[in-house]
Amino acid sequence: MSDSHYEILSTTLGQRGIDVPNVLARLKTQHIETPSWGYGNSGTRFKTFPWRGAARNIHEKLEDAGYVHRLTGVAPSVAIHIPWDKTGDYDSLKSFAQAQGVTIGAVNPNLFQDEEYKLGSITHPSGSVRENAIAHMVECCEIMAKTGSKLLSLWFADGTNYAGQDSIIERKHRMEDTLQAVYPHLPAAARMLIEYKFYEPAFYHTDLADWGMAYATSLKLGAQAQVLVDTGHHAQGTNIAHIVAFLVDEGKLGGFHFNARRYGDDDLIVGSNNPQELFEIYTELVAAGERAKDVAFMIDQSHNIEPKLEAMIYSVVNCQIAYAKALIVNYDTLRERQQSGDVLGAHDVLMDAFQTDVRPLLRRAREELGVALDPIAAYRADNYAQRIAEIRGAAEGAGGGFPT
Repeated sequence: MSDSHYEILSTTLGQRGIDVPNVLARLKTQHIETPSWGYGNSGTRFKTFPWRGAARNIHEKLEDAGYVHRLTGVAPSVAIHIPWDKTGDYDSLKSFAQAQGVTIGAVNPNLFQDEEYKLGSITHPSGSVRENAIAHMVECCEIMAKTGSKLLSLWFADGTNYAGQDSIIERKHRMEDTLQAVYPHLPAAARMLIEYKFYEPAFYHTDLADWGMAYATSLKLGAQAQVLVDTGHHAQGTNIAHIVAFLVDEGKLGGFHFNARRYGDDDLIVGSNNPQELFEIYTELVAAGERAKDVAFMIDQSHNIEPKLEAMIYSVVNCQIAYAKALIVNYDTLRERQQSGDVLGAHDVLMDAFQTDVRPLLRRAREELGVALDPIAAYRADNYAQRIAEIRGAAEGAGGGFPT
């Protein structure tokens, strides 16, 4: 794809009233956080298929994340999962991450695998179990302070499988009390992001089943608590862009866990099944302007049968594509048509951007960043995966953590 493709696209976009230099500037400052667990041998509840070369510890995960960032230029931070990524020296970990060209991002507690969490963690009937959950989240707040992380990312498997198993209202009160106990331990300027999921592993009710419950809980906690939207955690047909717009307007959209699915929560490559949905989400964020400036963009995936590094690069690239398409929407024209009741005219403004091939824009942005013009092709032409496979081999248990 030559420079002439960029020049043709740039001219076309200029005729549409798009400020192309501004689009390029924003593309170069895009930030997609990758997850440590996406580099290790994490899998599904059915099976983990080991990938030769998968990261076996936090240092190897950071090495892989640094490689992805060097290829894409827009993945400068890494979410970590505790206890899998726990270390005795976080100053050293910070330095090691910086040497790989990345920083430590969100800290994710594990409140779903210990035997004592069989009946829940923050909603468990036992006060001692809830105290242990609090202690673990407080520990994660301390790790945030040591690593410079500004995000405590919370997902809970809490719920029940049978009617009458427990009091739903009492569980709600336990949850609120437990989070209230953790909230004061957040580092200054840090945020608590509350995730939700409408089912699985609980099948009668989930204590934080949708965005409204997460939103209501965040309101009770305070300004440092916000909602985390996982794009795979919704019922079929849910309009996620609508949820995003509402939460942005309320100042309560904290961030995303990007992935894709066809039916249940699959944790597939972002944008692989419904790229228009991803585009629609990004248009709401771009249209929101400054109100969306602090939203965190994180990937949450479990690469079970696909090569882990290539899958991660694909996800980052698909986020770049969706963002680029959202940036070339003419929002002034869109608003004019919305105000005049031009239903299909307004729709056409969005579809015109969505159907535009933005790869020439991304190539120019990558050229200016000094990274690979085609990250996937660069990965395939490189021998990084072969080299780490020879060094690391195939590990059955890579300590990757499970997707949330």
